[in-house]
Amino acid sequence: MSTFQIHYFASASSYTGKNTEALPAPLPLSSLFDTLEAKYPGIKEKVLSSCSISLGDEYVDVEADGSGSGNEGIFIQDGDEVAVIPPVSSG
Repeated sequence: MSTFQIHYFASASSYTGKNTEALPAPLPLSSLFDTLEAKYPGIKEKVLSSCSISLGDEYVDVEADGSGSGNEGIFIQDGDEVAVIPPVSSG
């Protein structure tokens, strides 16, 4: 089965109870939040709405409502790495 790795940091890791997991690929980028919401009910509102998402080495825009700010047609492919990065505060 084709999969991609998703890495969770800080509050995302706390919410899922995982640092990383494999999810089926290919997956439309615009479906990522719905896929995670199905596995972890409430994660969209509590975590993802304030997180940044990276695909490979680049940050991508994924909206909590499922709209992908110009990212329609982008698929997360087999072997890709995605990261869920909560806001970083500096002090």
